[in-house]
Amino acid sequence: MTAKEKKKTSKRPATRTALYIVGDSPLVEEYARLCSQRGYGVVIHRTSEEGSARRKSDEFRQSAIVPPGTHLALEVSNIDLEAKKKNLQKLDNALPATAAILTSSVTVSASEQATWIHKRHRLVGFSAFPTFSDGPLVEVAPTVHTPPETLEVVQKFFLSIGKECEYIQDRVGLVLPRVLCQIINEACFALQEDVAAPRDVDTAMKLGVNYPLGPIEWADNIGFGTVYAVLAALENDLRDDRYRIAPLLKQMAQTGEWWKKPTTS
Repeated sequence: MTAKEKKKTSKRPATRTALYIVGDSPLVEEYARLCSQRGYGVVIHRTSEEGSARRKSDEFRQSAIVPPGTHLALEVSNIDLEAKKKNLQKLDNALPATAAILTSSVTVSASEQATWIHKRHRLVGFSAFPTFSDGPLVEVAPTVHTPPETLEVVQKFFLSIGKECEYIQDRVGLVLPRVLCQIINEACFALQEDVAAPRDVDTAMKLGVNYPLGPIEWADNIGFGTVYAVLAALENDLRDDRYRIAPLLKQMAQTGEWWKKPTTS
């Protein structure tokens, strides 16, 4: 075995560490698949979903009850914050005090989420965003309650699934989701003003700034409901007109259908 192979192997859990993942579909399945491939024993529970047509979860054990022996939990809800709060409280009550909880803090800060539970030291925010789970970097947002011991556990976990941690301030939207959702929102303003067709907007952005996807393609992959939730959270938190949501984007989040002009005979 080469030195490189030894280093790669050492990052895998020595045993099938029990991991519980709860929250939005398809995020639950994305992280379950990633962690399972890296040797974790994964149990999942969906409490809300978007993009159910892409859902393939039969390969994972599902349970609404946190299994005994769970050492780490991920809460990946971004849309239904009431469900998120209940999920975190259930995890806080069921897990041993030494177990960390990684929670998506895209639409609500980790600090606010920490007020929902008793063992606040265990909670760390991160950027759980649909389709981005395969990237090499993850944004991590500690709270004022997060001790070095919890951060060490979090960093070891992300390294074990092939990710480097970028520590950022605990703010709604974090970095990548905030920027990307603003771009998608601006593209939706352009569409409703008939500046260009969706395909033309995507082509212009891919060719003009070398994006891998156009903003409408990105929104479709992420889910318009998630994009809307991020922008609504930013608008509510910052009270800034920059995050005013395009009516077309709101309609897409609510119906999933493009608005069409009526035709006349």
